[in-house]
Amino acid sequence: MKEETLAKVQEETKDWAYPAELPETLHGFTLDREVHVHDDLYDLFSYRNPELHKSVTACFHEETHEYKLMVTYGLIHFYRIEFITAKLDVFESMLRKELDPLIDGMVTFHPESLSSIVLDKKILDWEMGKNLPDTLEGFYLFVRPTEPVKITNGSYILIDYVDFELESSFTEYYNIFRDEFFGEARIWNIPDVNYEFDAKEFHELENILHEKLIPRLRQVRSWAVAKKDEVHYT
Repeated sequence: MKEETLAKVQEETKDWAYPAELPETLHGFTLDREVHVHDDLYDLFSYRNPELHKSVTACFHEETHEYKLMVTYGLIHFYRIEFITAKLDVFESMLRKELDPLIDGMVTFHPESLSSIVLDKKILDWEMGKNLPDTLEGFYLFVRPTEPVKITNGSYILIDYVDFELESSFTEYYNIFRDEFFGEARIWNIPDVNYEFDAKEFHELENILHEKLIPRLRQVRSWAVAKKDEVHYT
């Protein structure tokens, strides 16, 4: 982070009282008030639950010069768009209003929070989605279609098979604007995208998953294991 940016955010937040008012725990998440500066982010505070592999971090992003709330589900990080603002007082106002229910929603699934498009798509009723195995090729089903996770740009995580030890995964998403399913793998948390898991309707997606999911998971594991020594060496 540039010195001038660091000085700017330190000046703006030096008398910020809000973090001191926050509870030490919130819905099973533990508060970290310590400031962390890394890359182009200035982390103001975080709530973390390592057992759930979930966290939220209030931060200042140098690239856009805005305050943001970063949400982490497993290996996936994203900014909740409603919290993005250049003004600290607006940021605080949103945090006071929305932080508690947001963290609650990371622990307890609330179907009423889903887009009407997701509900109309009958994703929660998808029979195959209800019966996905809890583990597959050594990957753990971290997110399942019966409890989809809203991220950014109209997308929801539907399926997320993760190996946390290898920091690798396969994720299937649904985008409400395109009315489309699509997939993405991560190898040591680096995205690897192909278009083989794109589909419009459930019957298409089911055929693709039956044919390609296990081979894709095996491929991801093979690549991750091959890169393990390289990753740990660097």
